Amino acid sequence: MPYVNVKITREGVTEEQKNQVIQGITQVLVDVLGKNPQTTMVVIDEVDTDNWGIGGESVTVRRKAGK
Repeated sequence: MPYVNVKITREGVTEEQKNQVIQGITQVLVDVLGKNPQTTMVVIDEVDTDNWGIGGESVTVRRKAGK
């Protein structure tokens, strides 16, 4: 039973986009590893940009600085 956890920043991702991600990841596991799609779990966690850091700065700060 595969479990995939996708973490993205919370920035206006639509329900349709999330559904496409879930379907696409599930299909990759079916195609590449032969996994059963009925027992494949994909979880999307949306993280506020204030709570995601890269290179010692939050994504919020980096985006404001144009990085």
